[in-house]
Amino acid sequence: MLPSINSMILLATTCYQAIACLIEDRHPPPGKLIDVGGYNLHLYTAGESGPTVVIEHSLGGIEGYLLLPEIAKLTKVCIYDRAGYGWSDHSPYPRTSQQIVTELDCLLTQGGIEPPYILVGNSFGSYNVRLYAKRFPQKVMGMVLTDGLHETGMLKMPIHLQCLKYFFLSGFVMSFFGSVLGIVRLLKLIGTFELIKRELGNFPQITKKPVKRSFCRPKHWITMSREILNLDTSSRQVQPANDFGTLPIVNIKANTFFHPSFWTLLLPGRAANELRDKMHDELMNLSTNSMQIQTDRSSHFVWIDQPELIVKAILHIVKNCDRN
Repeated sequence: MLPSINSMILLATTCYQAIACLIEDRHPPPGKLIDVGGYNLHLYTAGESGPTVVIEHSLGGIEGYLLLPEIAKLTKVCIYDRAGYGWSDHSPYPRTSQQIVTELDCLLTQGGIEPPYILVGNSFGSYNVRLYAKRFPQKVMGMVLTDGLHETGMLKMPIHLQCLKYFFLSGFVMSFFGSVLGIVRLLKLIGTFELIKRELGNFPQITKKPVKRSFCRPKHWITMSREILNLDTSSRQVQPANDFGTLPIVNIKANTFFHPSFWTLLLPGRAANELRDKMHDELMNLSTNSMQIQTDRSSHFVWIDQPELIVKAILHIVKNCDRN
């Protein structure tokens, strides 16, 4: 009897997920879908004038939607959903920094977004903006790295941190099945996202809507898995992108990798913080015109905990370039 009841519940949640996706898909995306070679990426712009900020999200994130309203008050800003996230199609190509940069430049060119750009790279996105700036230096006027990664540390992680990476991967795989079965969508409805990350409550629902929409889709978790499985390849690809001369770079360093909580109790927070410290030392050597902003209460998710610091960093780059 019990297995039958469980099967009925899962059938109901799966049907609910399918119907919810169909209803969502009847509404057009907020931006434009642009063909980058047989598949479409979603590009959304806001702001009226000034240098163009291009946000490159973290692994699995489309957190730029949370930042867009404040950045748009300063200057023009572009948000795009990497292939497999949000409103963008899957890409048939590997989810590596090299491929992501190729897609991004095609998207900006096809979308008519004129350089120069201020590139904002959050976490894994820091790899992508560095590689972009290396390949297209004439298009970049500055970078903001938000608790970024550095390949030296990532490729030499101790075994327990390597295990942490695969622990995350297992969570992505479980979440894929959870999204197919409608469980992730139900968790969204009862406010579980805000329960896990309370700071999300500081953002209006309309700002969080596109972020939550993506996390409810199975393709989101497939793409996260593809990106983390290719993380070492991306680390090796970004190795040449280590000398940017006098390019203005603002490096934002989180106060801790994880906030102590029930969810992080068994995770190796101390080792993660030590690795992060070493990576930030390396990141400060990328340019002779680097500046570091140390957060006072933020975890790795600076764009949720202290988004105002990212806005401050962008303003610093704008003013720096105006003086020059």
